Amino acid sequence: MTLDVPTKTKLRALIADDVQETRRNTRLMLATIDNVEVVAIAANGLQAVQLAKEHHPDIVLLDINMPEMDGLTAYKEIVKIYPETGCIIISAEKDAATLRTAISVGVQEYLVKPFTVEELEAAVARVFQRVRQDRRKIAQFNELQRKKEDYLKQLANEYSKARRTDDKALEVFEQLAGYPNCETRWLQTLAMIYVVRQEWGRMKILAAKLEQRTKK
Repeated sequence: MTLDVPTKTKLRALIADDVQETRRNTRLMLATIDNVEVVAIAANGLQAVQLAKEHHPDIVLLDINMPEMDGLTAYKEIVKIYPETGCIIISAEKDAATLRTAISVGVQEYLVKPFTVEELEAAVARVFQRVRQDRRKIAQFNELQRKKEDYLKQLANEYSKARRTDDKALEVFEQLAGYPNCETRWLQTLAMIYVVRQEWGRMKILAAKLEQRTKK
């Protein structure tokens, strides 16, 4: 069975279940699907989160009821780090309340034990399509942000040379200051604008930000 994954790329999977037999069976099932590679196996939710940090899987297959940390909590922790990670919950529970909870935290697929290889392959394929779409959207968003930042820097250079302190200049430098890796020189220019405009409240907040940078 072949999954529609780009050439020379394997879908990286992480399995987490506190039952050894389930971990083994799930791994063997995934091994029959071309272009899928199991990169980590965990015995509980806490291990799943730790291994996800190390291996950055494309998709995680998590049992719900596990010691240390349950599967849904583990997935919530994983997507904090890697938001585009897909998830299949594998569980013996069939109740609607559990399913609604899984959907509410972003789980894409829910397989009830025992499940077949065909059911697993279909679920993996559907999740991968979601992951690919999400990554495309994230890449497009990041590209737009990069272009916006480049444009703001261009304006900042022009406004800095002209020593502008008007509302437009203030807006540009404040937007640049909002970027995590904003250059210190832009923050210093913004501080100068605040002084000229006597924006003492904003100046106090910016001064604290500059002070934190000097301590790093």
